[in-house]
Amino acid sequence: NKFHGVGPFDLQTGKPYRSKSGPKFTEVFGETVLQIAEEHPEVVTVTAAMSEGTGLCEFGRRYPGRFFDVGIAEQHAVTLAAGLAQSGCLPIVAIYSTFLQRAYDQIVHDVAMQNMHLILALDRAGIVGEDGETHQGVFDLSYLRHIPRMTVLVPKDQSELAAMLRSSINYQGPVAIRYPRGAGPQLEVNYHLPELPLGRGELLRKGNDLTILAIGPLTYQALKAAELLSGKGIEAAVINCRFVKPLDQELILECSNRTKRVITIEENMIAGGFGSAVLELLSDHGYKGDVAS
Repeated sequence: NKFHGVGPFDLQTGKPYRSKSGPKFTEVFGETVLQIAEEHPEVVTVTAAMSEGTGLCEFGRRYPGRFFDVGIAEQHAVTLAAGLAQSGCLPIVAIYSTFLQRAYDQIVHDVAMQNMHLILALDRAGIVGEDGETHQGVFDLSYLRHIPRMTVLVPKDQSELAAMLRSSINYQGPVAIRYPRGAGPQLEVNYHLPELPLGRGELLRKGNDLTILAIGPLTYQALKAAELLSGKGIEAAVINCRFVKPLDQELILECSNRTKRVITIEENMIAGGFGSAVLELLSDHGYKGDVAS
């Protein structure tokens, strides 16, 4: 199991290299779900033979009657979650992004068409490095965004992941939150951020020359890029969009129409992803500026 996904390690000792980093997204997910479960007895969790990999081991020990491991059967995990939602539970389904592809039909027919309120927690979303090419979670935005009634969120850091999980309890219908492998950009996590209004992004930096629309931890890279551009006399607005669906149309259009230059940043295939969603929005509103994804 230790060599399922191998990072850099010392050839002499076999021990992995350690760098100073903050808590892993998976750890923050597991801790947040425990906190939510204490407050909401209707919350249950579902996994497909990945309780350790998705951070649900402690939940299973603490709440064995509210924890369901269906084995390597992602389709069944999603259908079971839909049934639990129908019975009055609030399921949180923790599955790797690449594995959720197997349950696409169940998401459409058993969850979205029935408008079941449940949360899909997509671990290992984006580029996952050591897990290998079969585990790259670069398709989920494309295959989830077009499903009716689906809400899709991407946190920029660990604190925002916790806030999105808490906020999703009060949203309607199916909700998908996708987050990457490994440690996040924060050294400390705030588990008590305010609830996030549905479909609202966050303007992190003002600028009149360029608009950078980012999702996930790449938002921090967008801020660094904006600082470099500022040194060259180019002032970029940076938006942490948070929601791929629904987009914060008002904020995106306001900044895009002002700067007339837009760049979108994401860890997903270009076709059908976040950048495509932005292009559709701008096209629908007659945007005449430049866009790069």
